[in-house]
Amino acid sequence: MNVIEIKGLTKVFGRHHALDGLNLEVKPGEVFGFIGPNGAGKSTAIRVLLGMLRATNGNATIFGKDVWRDAVEIHRRIAYVPGDVNLWPQLTGGEVLDLFAGLQGQANKQRRDELLVRFQLDPTKKCRTYSKGNRQKVALVAAFASDAELFLLDEPTSGLDPLMEQVFQQCVAEVKAQGKSVLLSSHILSEVEKLCDRVGIIRQGRLIECGTLSELRHLTRTHLNVETREPLVSLATWEGVHDAEQTDNGWTFHLDSEELDPTMRKLSEYGILKLESAPPTLEDLFMRHYDTQNEVSAESGER
Repeated sequence: MNVIEIKGLTKVFGRHHALDGLNLEVKPGEVFGFIGPNGAGKSTAIRVLLGMLRATNGNATIFGKDVWRDAVEIHRRIAYVPGDVNLWPQLTGGEVLDLFAGLQGQANKQRRDELLVRFQLDPTKKCRTYSKGNRQKVALVAAFASDAELFLLDEPTSGLDPLMEQVFQQCVAEVKAQGKSVLLSSHILSEVEKLCDRVGIIRQGRLIECGTLSELRHLTRTHLNVETREPLVSLATWEGVHDAEQTDNGWTFHLDSEELDPTMRKLSEYGILKLESAPPTLEDLFMRHYDTQNEVSAESGER
Protein backbone atom coordinates (compact mmCIF):
# COMPACT_ATOMS: atom_id res chain seq x y z
CA MET A 1 0.00 0.00 0.00
CA ASN A 2 1.26 3.47 -0.87
CA VAL A 3 1.92 5.80 2.06
CA ILE A 4 0.42 8.72 0.10
CA GLU A 5 -2.05 8.27 -2.72
CA ILE A 6 -3.64 11.16 -4.59
CA LYS A 7 -6.09 10.58 -7.43
CA GLY A 8 -7.68 13.27 -9.57
CA LEU A 9 -7.27 15.90 -6.86
CA THR A 10 -8.81 19.28 -7.66
CA LYS A 11 -8.86 22.42 -5.51
CA VAL A 12 -10.63 25.50 -6.83
CA PHE A 13 -10.42 28.99 -5.36
CA GLY A 14 -13.04 31.05 -7.16
CA ARG A 15 -12.08 30.73 -10.82
CA HIS A 16 -8.55 29.60 -10.09
CA HIS A 17 -7.70 25.89 -10.22
CA ALA A 18 -4.82 25.55 -7.74
CA LEU A 19 -4.91 21.78 -8.29
CA ASP A 20 -6.24 20.37 -11.54
CA GLY A 21 -6.57 16.59 -11.50
CA LEU A 22 -3.36 15.91 -9.56
CA ASN A 23 -2.21 12.29 -9.35
CA LEU A 24 0.67 11.34 -7.05
CA GLU A 25 1.95 8.35 -5.09
CA VAL A 26 4.61 8.07 -2.39
CA LYS A 27 5.80 4.57 -1.63
CA PRO A 28 6.88 3.17 1.76
CA GLY A 29 10.47 4.05 2.63
CA GLU A 30 11.07 6.47 -0.24
CA VAL A 31 12.03 10.15 -0.40
CA PHE A 32 9.84 11.80 -3.01
CA GLY A 33 10.89 15.18 -4.42
CA PHE A 34 8.05 17.57 -5.27
CA ILE A 35 9.27 20.45 -7.42
CA GLY A 36 7.72 23.34 -9.26
CA PRO A 37 7.70 27.15 -9.26
CA ASN A 38 5.69 29.36 -6.92
CA GLY A 39 2.01 29.00 -7.68
CA ALA A 40 2.35 25.54 -9.24
CA GLY A 41 0.26 23.94 -6.46
CA LYS A 42 2.86 22.28 -4.21
CA SER A 43 1.84 23.94 -0.94
CA THR A 44 -1.87 23.58 -1.75
CA ALA A 45 -1.39 19.85 -2.24
CA ILE A 46 0.47 19.55 1.06
CA ARG A 47 -2.24 21.52 2.90
CA VAL A 48 -4.86 19.16 1.49
CA LEU A 49 -2.79 16.20 2.72
CA LEU A 50 -2.62 17.82 6.17
CA GLY A 51 -6.39 18.25 6.30
CA MET A 52 -6.03 22.03 6.38
CA LEU A 53 -7.88 22.43 3.07
CA ARG A 54 -10.75 20.35 1.77
CA ALA A 55 -10.39 19.22 -1.82
CA THR A 56 -13.00 20.29 -4.34
CA ASN A 57 -12.87 16.91 -6.09
CA GLY A 58 -10.75 13.77 -6.10
CA ASN A 59 -9.32 11.58 -3.37
CA ALA A 60 -6.26 11.78 -1.13
CA THR A 61 -5.20 9.21 1.44
CA ILE A 62 -2.30 8.76 3.86
CA PHE A 63 -1.74 5.26 5.28
CA GLY A 64 -4.94 4.33 3.43
CA LYS A 65 -6.98 6.83 5.46
CA ASP A 66 -8.89 9.81 4.10
CA VAL A 67 -6.88 13.00 4.71
CA TRP A 68 -9.96 15.07 5.56
CA ARG A 69 -12.11 12.61 7.49
CA ASP A 70 -9.25 10.90 9.37
CA ALA A 71 -6.96 13.93 9.83
CA VAL A 72 -6.59 13.58 13.62
CA GLU A 73 -5.60 9.93 13.40
CA ILE A 74 -3.18 10.64 10.53
CA HIS A 75 -1.49 13.50 12.39
CA ARG A 76 -0.40 11.13 15.16
CA ARG A 77 1.84 9.39 12.61
CA ILE A 78 3.25 12.30 10.58
CA ALA A 79 5.58 15.27 11.03
CA TYR A 80 5.26 18.54 9.12
CA VAL A 81 7.76 21.36 8.55
CA PRO A 82 6.59 24.45 6.62
CA GLY A 83 8.85 26.90 4.83
CA ASP A 84 7.99 29.77 7.17
CA VAL A 85 7.73 28.70 10.81
CA ASN A 86 5.79 30.92 13.25
CA LEU A 87 6.32 30.26 16.96
CA TRP A 88 4.92 31.62 20.24
CA PRO A 89 7.15 34.66 20.97
CA GLN A 90 6.96 34.36 24.78
CA LEU A 91 7.97 30.70 24.87
CA THR A 92 11.53 29.41 24.69
CA GLY A 93 12.58 27.04 21.96
CA GLY A 94 12.72 24.22 24.49
CA GLU A 95 9.19 24.94 25.70
CA VAL A 96 7.92 24.84 22.12
CA LEU A 97 9.64 21.50 21.57
CA ASP A 98 8.02 20.14 24.76
CA LEU A 99 4.65 21.41 23.55
CA PHE A 100 5.02 19.72 20.17
CA ALA A 101 6.11 16.48 21.83
CA GLY A 102 3.11 16.61 24.16
CA LEU A 103 0.71 17.15 21.28
CA GLN A 104 2.05 14.06 19.53
CA GLY A 105 1.89 12.11 22.76
CA GLN A 106 5.48 10.91 22.73
CA ALA A 107 8.96 12.34 23.13
CA ASN A 108 12.48 11.01 22.60
CA LYS A 109 14.45 13.37 24.83
CA GLN A 110 17.80 11.81 23.99
CA ARG A 111 17.14 12.21 20.26
CA ARG A 112 15.94 15.78 20.80
CA ASP A 113 19.06 16.76 22.74
CA GLU A 114 21.27 15.20 20.06
CA LEU A 115 19.48 17.19 17.35
CA LEU A 116 19.79 20.44 19.32
CA VAL A 117 23.56 19.98 19.27
CA ARG A 118 23.68 19.04 15.59
CA PHE A 119 21.51 22.00 14.55
CA GLN A 120 23.38 24.32 16.95
CA LEU A 121 20.14 25.59 18.49
CA ASP A 122 19.97 27.19 21.94
CA PRO A 123 16.64 26.03 23.43
CA THR A 124 16.79 28.48 26.36
CA LYS A 125 16.19 31.58 24.22
CA LYS A 126 12.76 33.12 23.69
CA CYS A 127 11.31 32.48 20.25
CA ARG A 128 10.93 36.22 19.64
CA THR A 129 14.73 36.45 19.55
CA TYR A 130 15.12 33.69 16.93
CA SER A 131 16.08 34.42 13.36
CA LYS A 132 14.15 32.78 10.53
CA GLY A 133 16.80 30.07 10.32
CA ASN A 134 16.52 29.31 14.04
CA ARG A 135 12.73 29.09 13.82
CA GLN A 136 13.20 26.53 11.05
CA LYS A 137 15.59 24.62 13.31
CA VAL A 138 12.94 24.37 16.04
CA ALA A 139 10.50 22.80 13.58
CA LEU A 140 13.15 20.46 12.17
CA VAL A 141 14.27 19.29 15.61
CA ALA A 142 10.63 18.69 16.61
CA ALA A 143 10.00 16.70 13.42
CA PHE A 144 13.11 14.52 13.47
CA ALA A 145 12.87 13.90 17.23
CA SER A 146 9.38 12.47 16.76
CA ASP A 147 8.54 8.88 15.92
CA ALA A 148 6.69 9.91 12.75
CA GLU A 149 6.28 7.44 9.90
CA LEU A 150 5.88 10.13 7.23
CA PHE A 151 7.57 13.53 6.97
CA LEU A 152 5.86 16.30 4.96
CA LEU A 153 8.55 18.91 4.35
CA ASP A 154 7.54 22.08 2.48
CA GLU A 155 10.69 24.14 1.73
CA PRO A 156 12.13 22.99 5.09
CA THR A 157 15.62 24.48 4.72
CA SER A 158 14.44 28.02 4.01
CA GLY A 159 16.74 30.36 5.95
CA LEU A 160 19.34 27.72 6.84
CA ASP A 161 23.01 28.17 6.04
CA PRO A 162 24.85 25.52 3.96
CA LEU A 163 26.24 23.76 7.05
CA MET A 164 22.76 23.33 8.52
CA GLU A 165 21.46 22.18 5.15
CA GLN A 166 24.01 19.36 5.35
CA VAL A 167 22.71 18.40 8.81
CA PHE A 168 19.17 18.37 7.42
CA GLN A 169 20.22 16.10 4.56
CA GLN A 170 21.83 13.71 7.04
CA CYS A 171 18.61 13.59 9.06
CA VAL A 172 16.55 12.78 5.96
CA ALA A 173 18.97 9.97 5.09
CA GLU A 174 18.63 8.60 8.64
CA VAL A 175 14.84 8.45 8.65
CA LYS A 176 14.90 6.86 5.21
CA ALA A 177 17.29 4.20 6.54
CA GLN A 178 14.68 3.48 9.21
CA GLY A 179 12.12 2.72 6.49
CA LYS A 180 10.19 5.97 6.87
CA SER A 181 8.82 8.06 4.00
CA VAL A 182 9.44 11.69 3.08
CA LEU A 183 7.61 14.09 0.77
CA LEU A 184 10.08 16.92 0.13
CA SER A 185 8.99 20.11 -1.60
CA SER A 186 12.05 22.21 -2.35
CA HIS A 187 13.44 24.91 -4.62
CA ILE A 188 16.98 23.76 -3.84
CA LEU A 189 17.38 21.43 -6.78
CA SER A 190 20.77 20.09 -5.68
CA GLU A 191 19.07 19.05 -2.42
CA VAL A 192 16.32 17.20 -4.26
CA GLU A 193 18.85 15.59 -6.58
CA LYS A 194 20.95 14.38 -3.66
CA LEU A 195 18.15 13.06 -1.44
CA CYS A 196 15.23 11.86 -3.54
CA ASP A 197 14.48 8.43 -4.96
CA ARG A 198 11.84 9.82 -7.30
CA VAL A 199 10.93 13.30 -8.44
CA GLY A 200 7.60 14.76 -9.51
CA ILE A 201 7.37 18.01 -11.49
CA ILE A 202 4.16 19.96 -10.96
CA ARG A 203 2.93 22.69 -13.28
CA GLN A 204 -0.39 24.53 -13.08
CA GLY A 205 -1.76 22.05 -10.57
CA ARG A 206 -0.87 18.90 -12.53
CA LEU A 207 1.96 16.42 -12.21
CA ILE A 208 3.53 16.60 -15.66
CA GLU A 209 6.53 14.29 -15.11
CA CYS A 210 7.34 11.71 -12.46
CA GLY A 211 10.08 9.13 -12.07
CA THR A 212 13.59 8.43 -10.88
CA LEU A 213 16.29 10.88 -11.92
CA SER A 214 17.65 8.39 -14.45
CA GLU A 215 14.17 8.02 -15.96
CA LEU A 216 13.81 11.79 -16.30
CA ARG A 217 17.21 12.36 -17.90
CA HIS A 218 15.62 12.05 -21.34
CA LEU A 219 14.12 15.48 -20.76
CA THR A 220 17.51 17.12 -20.48
CA ARG A 221 20.57 17.73 -22.60
CA THR A 222 24.16 16.75 -21.94
CA HIS A 223 26.80 19.49 -21.97
CA LEU A 224 29.87 18.66 -24.08
CA ASN A 225 33.26 20.21 -24.78
CA VAL A 226 35.09 18.69 -27.75
CA GLU A 227 38.39 19.20 -29.58
CA THR A 228 39.05 17.39 -32.86
CA ARG A 229 42.00 16.90 -35.21
CA GLU A 230 40.02 18.04 -38.23
CA PRO A 231 38.07 21.34 -37.93
CA LEU A 232 34.34 21.16 -37.26
CA VAL A 233 32.68 23.84 -39.35
CA SER A 234 29.04 22.73 -39.34
CA LEU A 235 28.52 21.36 -35.82
CA ALA A 236 25.78 23.88 -35.02
CA THR A 237 23.59 22.37 -37.76
CA TRP A 238 23.85 18.76 -36.53
CA GLU A 239 20.73 16.99 -35.31
CA GLY A 240 20.16 17.43 -31.56
CA VAL A 241 22.86 20.09 -31.09
CA HIS A 242 21.91 23.27 -29.22
CA ASP A 243 23.73 26.41 -28.05
CA ALA A 244 26.88 25.51 -29.98
CA GLU A 245 29.77 27.93 -29.47
CA GLN A 246 33.20 27.76 -31.02
CA THR A 247 36.14 28.07 -28.62
CA ASP A 248 39.87 28.58 -29.22
CA ASN A 249 40.44 24.83 -29.48
CA GLY A 250 37.07 23.32 -30.35
CA TRP A 251 33.37 23.54 -29.52
CA THR A 252 31.11 23.65 -26.49
CA PHE A 253 27.45 22.68 -26.93
CA HIS A 254 24.37 20.97 -25.49
CA LEU A 255 23.15 17.70 -26.98
CA ASP A 256 19.80 15.91 -26.78
CA SER A 257 20.34 12.60 -24.96
CA GLU A 258 18.82 10.53 -27.76
CA GLU A 259 21.38 11.93 -30.21
CA LEU A 260 24.42 11.09 -28.08
CA ASP A 261 25.37 7.84 -29.83
CA PRO A 262 25.11 9.02 -33.47
CA THR A 263 26.87 12.29 -32.58
CA MET A 264 29.80 10.44 -31.00
CA ARG A 265 30.19 8.30 -34.11
CA LYS A 266 30.11 11.37 -36.31
CA LEU A 267 32.64 13.23 -34.13
CA SER A 268 35.04 10.27 -34.27
CA GLU A 269 35.35 10.81 -38.03
CA TYR A 270 37.04 14.14 -37.27
CA GLY A 271 39.57 12.57 -34.86
CA ILE A 272 38.63 13.35 -31.24
CA LEU A 273 41.54 14.86 -29.30
CA LYS A 274 39.59 15.80 -26.17
CA LEU A 275 36.04 15.20 -24.99
CA GLU A 276 34.48 16.42 -21.75
CA SER A 277 30.93 15.53 -20.80
CA ALA A 278 28.78 16.86 -17.96
CA PRO A 279 25.61 14.86 -17.22
CA PRO A 280 22.35 16.79 -17.10
CA THR A 281 21.28 18.02 -13.67
CA LEU A 282 17.86 18.32 -12.13
CA GLU A 283 18.18 22.07 -12.59
CA ASP A 284 18.52 21.56 -16.36
CA LEU A 285 15.39 19.43 -16.29
CA PHE A 286 13.49 21.94 -14.18
CA MET A 287 14.42 24.96 -16.29
CA ARG A 288 13.59 23.17 -19.51
CA HIS A 289 10.09 22.45 -18.26
CA TYR A 290 9.51 26.04 -17.22
CA ASP A 291 11.13 27.77 -20.16
CA THR A 292 8.70 30.54 -21.09
CA GLN A 293 9.17 30.11 -24.81
CA ASN A 294 8.41 26.41 -24.58
CA GLU A 295 5.21 27.13 -22.69
CA VAL A 296 4.13 29.76 -25.19
CA SER A 297 4.87 27.38 -28.08
CA ALA A 298 2.91 24.59 -26.43
CA GLU A 299 -0.08 26.83 -25.80
CA SER A 300 0.02 28.10 -29.39
CA GLY A 301 0.08 24.52 -30.64
CA GLU A 302 -2.96 23.63 -28.53
CA ARG A 303 -4.90 26.46 -30.09
